[in-house]
Amino acid sequence: MDGGKLLFQLFKIVCGFIAGLIAAGVFLAWGFFLPGPPDQDPVVFATAVGSGLVGASVIGAAALVPATVVIVIAEIARLRGLIFHVAAAGAIAFLLWTLGPEGASANAGELRPGSAVALAAGFLAGAVYWLIAGRTSGSWQANSAHKSG
Repeated sequence: MDGGKLLFQLFKIVCGFIAGLIAAGVFLAWGFFLPGPPDQDPVVFATAVGSGLVGASVIGAAALVPATVVIVIAEIARLRGLIFHVAAAGAIAFLLWTLGPEGASANAGELRPGSAVALAAGFLAGAVYWLIAGRTSGSWQANSAHKSG
């Protein structure tokens, strides 16, 4: 194990997690406010971005524990695939959305309204995380095949 590589990977994990949360939060806020270009209505644009940052902190508080479990598994198993990270983040987002406050869906057994949007936000967060840290998962571990002689 290379301590420098581990420290750098931990830094990338934190940055990737935060960037993924911001991407998901801004994605959700953007859909809510539907702002145009910043020069058309700067107040709505600023409100969407600010609201996205607040949303990112709420999402982060809810997703921290399941995301940490998935990140640890990915690091130990050296899971570097885009599909794994996107699917895992989508699953976390969908589960958090589904396990939300009771009575949020119209009928038992039906998906809550907005489930597809929550899933898309999770997919986006996973893709952003993969770009920053996921594609190098486990790179800090020593290679199992050592050259001898």
